[in-house]
Amino acid sequence: MTTTSTILRFVADASADSPGGRVAAGTVMKWIDEAAAVVAHQWAKSPCVAASFGKIRFAHPVVAGALVEVEARLAYTGTTSMNIFIEVRSGPQISEAYQEVTHCVAVFVSPDDAATPRPVDKWTPETPGDMALAQLVRNQIEAGRPTH
Repeated sequence: MTTTSTILRFVADASADSPGGRVAAGTVMKWIDEAAAVVAHQWAKSPCVAASFGKIRFAHPVVAGALVEVEARLAYTGTTSMNIFIEVRSGPQISEAYQEVTHCVAVFVSPDDAATPRPVDKWTPETPGDMALAQLVRNQIEAGRPTH
């Protein structure tokens, strides 16, 4: 099955706490990597590795016991790379709205046995939201700026 998105949902583990009952930033970055890897592996149909991550700025902390949603979406494909947009949201209760914790763009490649990135299938955005996200990533690539 080839997919262009995934959503991971779970309760933030109390054992992942940093001081003050907040989940450590490194734990949140691990969730980002895991969600993006799912999309990359399924699109490339082979194992993938992260080549880079754009700026990660935390708007809100994740507290232990919060409900967490990590959404990853394919945003752009190059010849051998996949740009994946990831957004992390959290909220205290099911009935309450999630708030954005952070978002970024990760670039993944699928290396062969010689560690050379393999070509990946071209992705064509179909929805207005996907088209806008793809254009944002293309603009940042063309400007030589890190994606975020």
